[in-house]
Amino acid sequence: MDAALHDVVSFFRLLADPTRCAILMRLARSDERPSELSAAIKQPPETVAAALADLESAGLVTSRMSDVGDERYYHLDLEQFQRRYVRAGGMIHPALAQAVVEAEEGAEPRAKPRVLFLCTHNSARSQMAEGLMRSLSHGTIEVYSAGSQPSEVHPLAIETMDSMRIDIRGQQSKHYEEFIGQHFDYIITVCDRAREVCPVFPGLREAIHWSIPDPAAIENEAERRRAFHTAASQLANRIRYLQILIEREQRNQLVSRQRLEKRQEILKA
Repeated sequence: MDAALHDVVSFFRLLADPTRCAILMRLARSDERPSELSAAIKQPPETVAAALADLESAGLVTSRMSDVGDERYYHLDLEQFQRRYVRAGGMIHPALAQAVVEAEEGAEPRAKPRVLFLCTHNSARSQMAEGLMRSLSHGTIEVYSAGSQPSEVHPLAIETMDSMRIDIRGQQSKHYEEFIGQHFDYIITVCDRAREVCPVFPGLREAIHWSIPDPAAIENEAERRRAFHTAASQLANRIRYLQILIEREQRNQLVSRQRLEKRQEILKA
């Protein structure tokens, strides 16, 4: 068996285990701790721990110690997963890989989805996330950010976004209380502390958590600059996949509405 075929077989073997597959499906939406995964997929902690170890060893999942408590947050590397998924499909038939990466076509959604990014100080991670999503979605998504202890937009957040040709100078640090009572489709916490105090927003479609280290907490200036760029890169990768998910769900909603309207017209005829 050559190396390429062995890699494909190993990838499919990882997906074939129900526990590992269930964990991947959870982590594809949000970062989670082992205790949360165990409760969600109804598997013993030791079974979840073994599955996470396999996924980390395969390079599909990474982890970091939570800023709150003594558990780790686990994160699915969607780019790495996609690369292996496309490679595996291409090994079976080249057209399968093409089908995976082709953009889906569909009608434009009628209403803009609303997204709120939350962190503690609303100065760095959530501000960069707001700017990134606004830029990447080209205005098709209404995006905001706020914090539990707002301060001001960090100069290095502005500098980092400038390097990506995104201007966030017009953004301001805000308390999440300003948004209480408003409807949001997605609330995304980008720091562990904000997740612990995140308020309840009625009608929310999904609450998502991204456990990203605070770049502003780094003391060394050179390392702090690198940390800001690392955080921005992580946010950009996650936002691209989230945007695809949001657009797909919007299209599905529109198709469902159109089918319902068509059935109602037939019944009236």
